[in-house]
Amino acid sequence: MSSNAPLIIKPTHLSQAWAHLFLQIIDSKSTKASTVLLSLSDFVEDEAIEDLVIREALDDCLLAIDKQSVHTVANTIFPINLWKRVGFNRHELYEKYLGNFSRIKSLGCHNNDRGTYFQRLIAFGGDIRKGKRLDQCNGNQLEHIISGYLHSKMRYTMLQASIFDPHRDHTTSPRLGFPCLQHLQFVPDKQEKTLIVNAYYATQQILEKAYGNYLGICRLSSFMAHEMKLTLNQVNFFIGIAKLDTVPKKSEKIIVLKEKIQQALSLSNSIKVDGSKI
Repeated sequence: MSSNAPLIIKPTHLSQAWAHLFLQIIDSKSTKASTVLLSLSDFVEDEAIEDLVIREALDDCLLAIDKQSVHTVANTIFPINLWKRVGFNRHELYEKYLGNFSRIKSLGCHNNDRGTYFQRLIAFGGDIRKGKRLDQCNGNQLEHIISGYLHSKMRYTMLQASIFDPHRDHTTSPRLGFPCLQHLQFVPDKQEKTLIVNAYYATQQILEKAYGNYLGICRLSSFMAHEMKLTLNQVNFFIGIAKLDTVPKKSEKIIVLKEKIQQALSLSNSIKVDGSKI
């Protein structure tokens, strides 16, 4: 694997793209890849298509090493079950999430005191360490983008949302951990009625976080397309460094996961999470 040329992952299917990136790193002499590009475009009704075998194999491995499941990681980016429970009402989603944020945060393995990705998207600048009430923050970047777009006469524009907050995230800590996702770009086209989303990661833990990151961003993108009355066309990921972080390549769990992924890819059988064939 060249350390200079970008690593471009060719599959546009979520599970297969993650699997190819994982195998590229596992089969290389290094534990990381620099400048990784993924472009996902396999969607059905704005939802990413997944391979159930690959996702279950990864979840089994994550459980065995005491890490968060794919769904739990994805939920930090977009709480899809809560959105469904509030009847796809985005204003109620914001209210419920922020109103219950203390409980939501406590469910995380590391109790991140700097927030979650979704919290920063809808309450950017709220300092939860100093006790500032999240529901009093006016930094709802997603609502600003949605409302601004729906009332704009512009045919084509680019809208951005920040995750990295210099006020809180410029520290002397050698291992910050959060946030790896730096910012998002939403690129709507009113004439084509489509939406492209770009996600920028400084680093990404390819085993523990990457699949959940991709799924969470796709779910968030689906939400934004729905609220902006557009069709989700593409979700692109730009990753500075993708790395295998805490588990050695030669560990039994990694070897078993690799074998299961290779078997799944050899079948080339794309299925939805509910198990139905595409």
